[in-house]
Amino acid sequence: MARPIWTGTLSFGLVAVPVGLYAATEDHSPHFRQLERGTSDRVRNLRVNERTGKEVAYGDIVKGYEVAEGEYVVFEPSELEDLSPGRSRSIEISGFVRLQEVDPIFFDRTYYLGPRGKEYANVYGLLLRAMTETGRAGLATFSMRGKQYLAAVRPEADLLVLQTMHYAEEVRDPHREVDNLPGEVAPGERELATACQLIEALSVDWEPDAYHDTYGEQVRDLVEAKLTGRETVAAAPAPESTNVVDLMDVLQRSLRQAGSGEDKGEQRPEAKPKAATAERASAVRNAPAAETAPAAKKAGAAKKAPAGQDLSALGKTELYRMATDQGIQGRSTMTRDQLQHALEEAARPRRRLRAVS
Repeated sequence: MARPIWTGTLSFGLVAVPVGLYAATEDHSPHFRQLERGTSDRVRNLRVNERTGKEVAYGDIVKGYEVAEGEYVVFEPSELEDLSPGRSRSIEISGFVRLQEVDPIFFDRTYYLGPRGKEYANVYGLLLRAMTETGRAGLATFSMRGKQYLAAVRPEADLLVLQTMHYAEEVRDPHREVDNLPGEVAPGERELATACQLIEALSVDWEPDAYHDTYGEQVRDLVEAKLTGRETVAAAPAPESTNVVDLMDVLQRSLRQAGSGEDKGEQRPEAKPKAATAERASAVRNAPAAETAPAAKKAGAAKKAPAGQDLSALGKTELYRMATDQGIQGRSTMTRDQLQHALEEAARPRRRLRAVS
């Protein structure tokens, strides 16, 4: 069981419940070490005095607030820790708001919020149920790691979720930051109708487990290729910008492509019944730890497409999932036809999968 990254009290009105804050997400991106070229020597970042060039011990570092160029008001770390709200251990809900009224740009990181003991389950459950029935989220402030946060506390299934938020002054004005905004545009009626039709044709149900980090897969494929001395596969080039003159033609070709089920870009998940989606998501959540990460990949690699199975009726998403189960290298850059060919090659007896160029 994970340990909370923050503990304190959640309060609304005179009601208070001890809670713990838990990370809701984790980073699966590939990470690299810095090495000196031609060696296996690590390159590390050091805390260095820019005037003397000498390394400074962590205990000798203080905080400086610059009031003018080269002039600082100096603080010991303990001075800042003693400041309010630095010592606060409370998430105090000051009001409740309908979540749909909050612009998503204000939301930052997500955390799970759980009670700090079974004896507090009733109070926690009361707040959860009341917020669910009223359809509102609590707006609160709390302090963590020397910083005060604005946050929204909202119900999510059978628990409370806390999302840190940006303050209004932290959100930049897009009209000052982005050049060449279109303003009021008047597209042609045929173009607009075709674009709306294309959006409807590409509409899918939200299925989180259908999306994954294809760049991370490519990096891991590249690592494996370098380890085994195999040929590496280059990624597909970025699409060219659409010429305004050819816009209608491009829209119509896109619509035909969407209707035929072909997908030349990143995989687009096919619409699935919600019951099947929930069942698969539940299976992923309840899978034992031994079947996750590398072990799951090894187990999936043992699966083969049944010999003689007709793959021509399957969409790219389903073919990609099968290729992932079988550990086919370079799959993230393959077209639908290349995925089908690779799966058919893998299903043949005594044949080894060749890299697709």
